[in-house]
Amino acid sequence: MLKQVFSIVLGLSVFGCANNNGGSVPIFEDILSQSPSIPGSSDYLSSPFVTAGDRVYMVGHQDGSFPEIGWHITGEMGGIWDHPIKLMDGFGFNLVWPDDTLVLTQAQSFVNYPMANLHIFNLVPKGLKVERWQFVPDGLEGLLVQLVIENQGEQQQEFTINFQGDVDLRPTWLGEWTGMEDHPDELTYNADIHAWEGKDTANPWFVVYGGEANDEGYSAMEPRYSGLGKSSAQWYPISIDEGQSRVLNFTIAGSYRSREQALSTYQDIQTNYATYLQRKRDRYRQLEATTRLTIPDQQIQQTFEWLKYNCDWLIRKVPEIGTGIMAGIPDYPWWFGVDSEYALKGYMAIGRDDVVRSTIALLDSISNAVNGNGKIVHEVSTNGAVFNPGNINETPQYASLIWEIYRWNGDRAFLEQYFSTVKKGLAWLLEENDSDDNLFPEGFGMMEIHGLNSEMIDVASYSQRAFADAAKMAAELGEQLLAQHYNGIADQLAKRINQEFWSEQFASYADFIGTNQQALKLIDEAIVRADTLDKPWAVEELKLTRQAVLRDNSSGSKPFVTHHNWVVNAPMEMKIADSAKAIKALETAAKFVNPFGVFVTGIDRDESSETDDGSFAGAKVFSYTGAVMTLPTGVLAVAENNYGRPDKALEYLQRMTRSFSYALPGSMYEVSPDYGMITQAWNIYSFAVPMVNQFFGVNPNAAQKEVIIKPNMPIEWDHASLENIPIAGNKIDIYYQKSADSLRIRAAQSDPSWQLRLILDGEVHTAKGVEIEVASAIR
Repeated sequence: MLKQVFSIVLGLSVFGCANNNGGSVPIFEDILSQSPSIPGSSDYLSSPFVTAGDRVYMVGHQDGSFPEIGWHITGEMGGIWDHPIKLMDGFGFNLVWPDDTLVLTQAQSFVNYPMANLHIFNLVPKGLKVERWQFVPDGLEGLLVQLVIENQGEQQQEFTINFQGDVDLRPTWLGEWTGMEDHPDELTYNADIHAWEGKDTANPWFVVYGGEANDEGYSAMEPRYSGLGKSSAQWYPISIDEGQSRVLNFTIAGSYRSREQALSTYQDIQTNYATYLQRKRDRYRQLEATTRLTIPDQQIQQTFEWLKYNCDWLIRKVPEIGTGIMAGIPDYPWWFGVDSEYALKGYMAIGRDDVVRSTIALLDSISNAVNGNGKIVHEVSTNGAVFNPGNINETPQYASLIWEIYRWNGDRAFLEQYFSTVKKGLAWLLEENDSDDNLFPEGFGMMEIHGLNSEMIDVASYSQRAFADAAKMAAELGEQLLAQHYNGIADQLAKRINQEFWSEQFASYADFIGTNQQALKLIDEAIVRADTLDKPWAVEELKLTRQAVLRDNSSGSKPFVTHHNWVVNAPMEMKIADSAKAIKALETAAKFVNPFGVFVTGIDRDESSETDDGSFAGAKVFSYTGAVMTLPTGVLAVAENNYGRPDKALEYLQRMTRSFSYALPGSMYEVSPDYGMITQAWNIYSFAVPMVNQFFGVNPNAAQKEVIIKPNMPIEWDHASLENIPIAGNKIDIYYQKSADSLRIRAAQSDPSWQLRLILDGEVHTAKGVEIEVASAIR
């Protein structure tokens, strides 16, 4: 169990500067002058941003305020978090004159950088421009905030900076499950260090924050937030000549080991922040250079680049438990099974082997500790509390994840380590979840709709792929009889999915297989949903389905199309569907879209959906009803590519790209275009797998030091390149060029001992060495 020893330190240092800092204090603008950035929209200044780090992160609004946001812990998901505890609800700055006060909570603009953020306040009546920058150093439990105040007026300005800190030392979601209970915080001013000291009265969680010795004063304040936290203020005299600037640095640091460690981290960040910012900037340059995409579509290219940065934002490290990707910010900042199982395929394709390995190790260890039977957990809070021990689909998807990662890393020890969990999981899958012995496991899959827990199409499809992939793993490890057994199950499942889940009437695979009684209950609930959303076409269709069910006197289970949920496309995503059915189903799926992508539940769309390109009007109580999401859209892009339709796949990527930077610059929301999580892990699956594995056709076999490259490019691209693709110890570059009458593809690698196989027009071209180049006439 995680020990409850947490503390935090916050402090302030004030440095003078003239003529844009005069070189005396390193400023963010200079350090990040060559870094990419994206300005935000004024329409979304009152929406969230994130300052990301692997230990600490901060969520506030783009206007510079820190409202109480979030639903997982009501009103507590913003602020500054050092999981598994929260450090602060926020902080604020006031500029105070004898006859006026200006509060820095209404920024006129927001600019996002991969590793930092900038809020800009134009205080026109005073002739001042204030920039608020912030970043979180890698690997440290703290952050630095920098104010740059420029006097653009024609006279000297003298005022006071009032710095307000809002402490809230509280546990994460499900803290009470591990004995972490919140109690009132208390504050005491320490005159020796000119700082406030705070403590949770019943836990060894501390907070210290303050400024340099020449602060002009301090005072306790009435708490500005709900909960058991405390607020206080310190103020500092400022004088700025016309045309000059001042820089103020604020440091926040935390520790869940000791107050001494928190103080050490605070001093470290305060002293070395410029070095840490430079290091983080340089590390992000490496992220940009890895799996670097160049294509004619600049919007998709930029989206792909920033999704690599988003992936880094989502790394959550709690050393006592592990390091893994969290699902999304702000309400899912912990670890999930299925979210990782999708996302890590994308992470691997962009070269994040380190994060992939640590996340798999985390999920495997927790699953074995909690379940012990190969079943993979669904949701784990950062204090180690397991909320949901696992939905059915997560166990087969884990098996396929392990095989996919092995294809890229070629690490036999990795395969041996996790194949034991795979074997246990597949045994559990059929022995404990297939009551009628038809190979279709029963239980919840991706659709968390009450009652959708019979034999689900996604569970069946992912199970088929799991047994097929497990057969390859068994063969790789010399377990030939087991490989034959798994292959037999996979073959039967593929045949039965195509026979028993297919609905010719709807030209689609069914949502589920169940009894008439089960179907009638779900149909009635779906009619209420469709009627509430004013979708008359869906109501009519569902009523006809209900009448057909009532006329059917047969017993036993059968397939039903009720919701047109996105998971009916899983057979095409897994390439199980036979070609004729696949094309029909893909054409049907294309009806359930809007300009941003694919509906989670198809009955939520109507004829106006295709032109509905505005903000998503979500419910006051968080809900996915009516949602269009990136994952279902990415699944269809993968599916289209599987059946040789890259132009259709590109259309889905273009739809998703419309939501990039729509609300948070540099990010893509979970629900398109601007609802739910402000950044989401599985977005990288939806882009990297279609792009790397399919358009560029990268098919690694690292264990044999071989890479197969079979490009399948959209027709509108006349050039494309993907450079510095890490595959085990090798790095691959691929260049594609199309003219009016020919195609030319060149592949290069860093390790000449590997074998490159380039497939073009059905012909396989093989070479060892540095590179291979093939040309073909366009017929």
